[in-house]
Amino acid sequence: MRLPRRETRGVAVTEMRTSRGADQNGVDRTPARARVAAAVKAARPETVAAPAAAERALAIERLGLACLGGFAALLPLVRANRTAAVDLAVTLRLQRWKRPWFGRVMQAVSWPGFPPQSRVIPPLLVGGWLLAGLRVEALCQAGAWGTALTSTVIKEFAKRPRPVAPQVAVVLAPLGGSSFPSGHVLTYVGVYGGLAYLLATRLRNEPARSLAIAPPLALVALVGPSRVQQGHHWTTDVLASYLLGTAWLAGIAEIHRRLLRRVPTERRS
Repeated sequence: MRLPRRETRGVAVTEMRTSRGADQNGVDRTPARARVAAAVKAARPETVAAPAAAERALAIERLGLACLGGFAALLPLVRANRTAAVDLAVTLRLQRWKRPWFGRVMQAVSWPGFPPQSRVIPPLLVGGWLLAGLRVEALCQAGAWGTALTSTVIKEFAKRPRPVAPQVAVVLAPLGGSSFPSGHVLTYVGVYGGLAYLLATRLRNEPARSLAIAPPLALVALVGPSRVQQGHHWTTDVLASYLLGTAWLAGIAEIHRRLLRRVPTERRS
């Protein structure tokens, strides 16, 4: 006996629900773990396809190697004092721009890099990732802070004198160590550049992502000019720090990518 068309549709819908993990009463019988995994997968779509992700990883690796090579090429030039004329010319040109607001911005940008705040902010960022349940990001944020230690080690090796008055104008500040490389810039690229990278990989909403990464990227971009404008570093100190910091950050990005591949999707926060 054939069922009427309406009843046939009802049977089809019931069979469809049953095949999707629901019984005839519409109650979902799918195992809880499978439902959680499906929900996480739906909530965290991949930002890029696998081939594009592989290309991006290769590009980051090449950028890191290029920056490391640039730093290695710049170091002997600085130690031989072959960049002194260019360094002095750039500093004097930048310091001629005497706008009150510009000086205040340069001082504000450099402020997070001085102690005690320079020793408080990075651990707070690591703690923030831990509170969010993102252990991989916390580990990578801590690793990005390693640029501060790298700066200290290289300063002991380079022992380059800092700019001094009256050759250039020097803003009074608690300075320590030699001039090469810039500890501010190297630390900012690692800490705040790393923060921007991690936020960019976690935030899916485009406007929210752009809004979140703008402040740390602005700090990274402005800290270099601020160190030269205040007379605390030469231009090549800053350039070397940008190069070495970018190479370090490229390594952190690769570590982050590999760690995420080893963490089960349902355990990521």
